[in-house]
Amino acid sequence: MSHMKIHKGDQVKVVTGKESGKTGKVLRVDTESHRVVIERLNMVKKHTKPNPKKNPQGGVIEREAAIDVSNVMLVCPACGQPTRVGFRLLEGGGKTRTCRRANCGKDIDKA
Repeated sequence: MSHMKIHKGDQVKVVTGKESGKTGKVLRVDTESHRVVIERLNMVKKHTKPNPKKNPQGGVIEREAAIDVSNVMLVCPACGQPTRVGFRLLEGGGKTRTCRRANCGKDIDKA
């Protein structure tokens, strides 16, 4: 069981690879392989056979491929900059993600 600092629905910026510099929303997170799927980024072509249930015609479809989580940075909703993620303990016993930028430091999660 593994914990990741990037969650589904987060806005992230790709920092390395062929998609570097682009931003997008996280669609899926795979904690076992440490990979994320980002909306409309890292598009690949997949050849599909005709299938009466899913795709009766078959052919070539484009879909998003996974990117390693080490190649993306979370974009802080408060300051709008890519940031490292820190944690802060809450009074009620939980914890929340925080922005690690020097001039920001605001909470990322909506408490």
